[in-house]
Amino acid sequence: MMRLRNLLTVANNKSFTMRSNLTTDNYKDSASWFSKLLVRKIEPTKESHSRMLSDKEIIYALHTHNVRPDSMSEYLKNYKTTVSLINEKKANLSCKLVASWAVQVGDMDQTLHLWKYTGGFEKIDQAKEDLWNDPEYLKLMQERSKFLRSRHLQYLLAFSYWPKIESRIGKNIYEMRSYRLTPGTMIEWGNNWARAINYRKHNNEAFAGFFSQIGRLYNVHHIWCYNSLQDRKETREAAWRSPGWDECVAYTVPLIREMHCRVLAPTDFSPTQ
Repeated sequence: MMRLRNLLTVANNKSFTMRSNLTTDNYKDSASWFSKLLVRKIEPTKESHSRMLSDKEIIYALHTHNVRPDSMSEYLKNYKTTVSLINEKKANLSCKLVASWAVQVGDMDQTLHLWKYTGGFEKIDQAKEDLWNDPEYLKLMQERSKFLRSRHLQYLLAFSYWPKIESRIGKNIYEMRSYRLTPGTMIEWGNNWARAINYRKHNNEAFAGFFSQIGRLYNVHHIWCYNSLQDRKETREAAWRSPGWDECVAYTVPLIREMHCRVLAPTDFSPTQ
């Protein structure tokens, strides 16, 4: 009887060992799979995110206007006149229009205007003070309000690892891919995209990359330039064939709460075409 009890004990111990090994192996496989979804962390820092990722002396203002469907032509004429007025006062305002677009795919009857201020928020304060005391500017603003349904303004900083913004010529379309990130993940985003952008430079498609400072926070905007929708398709497919691109995407996807894509066409007064 004692021997039978001993044999059963040995058998149970072996069974437990096998189950333990199987559980451990399963855990290792699961952990290995799960680790692929985790973002690459960097060490905590006391530096502000914006100081680490960008030049804070150059601020971009992104104006998003939702236009009444029957008023687009009048609206564009008004804004073109406004741009001419600001260009005349450029020496005092320290700002310039970088790009002006109308949405072709996405939020229809919408325009976006990207302005650059050199000298930080101090220059923005000075420009606002100057313009809001200009009767002609105020008259144009009042007229424009008749053409609008709503509007939104964000102040942005450019990611330092993106190529320098350069105006394009010829006939192009632009894609703005906007991301709402989980709060606290901007550094991880920058850490991964500093590598990822290298896979998207071969066709000169990278136009600009920004993150928000004031307005909707933890917003990122990546702007790409293509000759056509077919060119966009072929360029994006080529990126997926580049070893390493899929890994960068895998690390950034868990950071995203929401994604938004718009295809844009330059207005006739946009500095970049």
